[in-house]
Amino acid sequence: MSDSAPLQGKTILVPRGKGQAKPFSDLVRQYGGVPVEIPLIAFRPVPKNDELMEIINKLSTYDWIIFTSNVTIETFFKIAGDKAFSLLPKVAVIGVRTKQILEDRGIPVEFTPSEYVAEGFLREFMPLVHPGMKVLIPKGNLARDIIATTLSEAGAIVTESIIYETYAPEDSKSKLVEMLKKNELNVLAFTSPSTIDHFMEIVTESNLEDKLHSCLVACIGPVSTLKAQELGLTVHVSPANYTIKDMLLALIDLLNQRTT
Repeated sequence: MSDSAPLQGKTILVPRGKGQAKPFSDLVRQYGGVPVEIPLIAFRPVPKNDELMEIINKLSTYDWIIFTSNVTIETFFKIAGDKAFSLLPKVAVIGVRTKQILEDRGIPVEFTPSEYVAEGFLREFMPLVHPGMKVLIPKGNLARDIIATTLSEAGAIVTESIIYETYAPEDSKSKLVEMLKKNELNVLAFTSPSTIDHFMEIVTESNLEDKLHSCLVACIGPVSTLKAQELGLTVHVSPANYTIKDMLLALIDLLNQRTT
């Protein structure tokens, strides 16, 4: 591998959904690798309903709204419309990318943790919590409830609102099975527990577990790493900072160690 193309010749699974895959794939190409986009996760907004619209109409009554992902932001504003901009309470996020998306929309972000997982968010956000504080958390149907539970235990009044559903695209299954059968994937790079769940469902259904031994497995963050290990995967790369770039740099370090 050359210094300018440290991932040269490596095919890397990009399991993000359409619309979220491009920044990941661009970084892989920047380092000389070959991104293979097979969306293992997709999102669809829930139908508008009276409960959801009432929450949106009362946005200004909350003290905080917490956005935990880019998809949450995009879906929320698609449902809420432009009127939400003037009604938003203070905004907290997990992750610099999520913060950037909001700021690009002209929305100031009051709180961003230094560690981009729920547990890190809570450690730094809890000093701001007081009994009776009203918090809104828009989320997907498979998202964890650790933030809502912890804030509620501290006396906050938390409203969780499911605004989108997560599912595995059917048309990705045949492509993944074909590439695994031909041993055409060098690196399996996972960005969420849901992508790992859907990946392993396909692998198990097709009896392809033996095809995984030749693949390196990279995961962002401890939650995805734990999920992968629970499902029997050996995780070779799990960066200290939970970003795509850090995951790829950690992968490059591992490959360099193996060639020296």
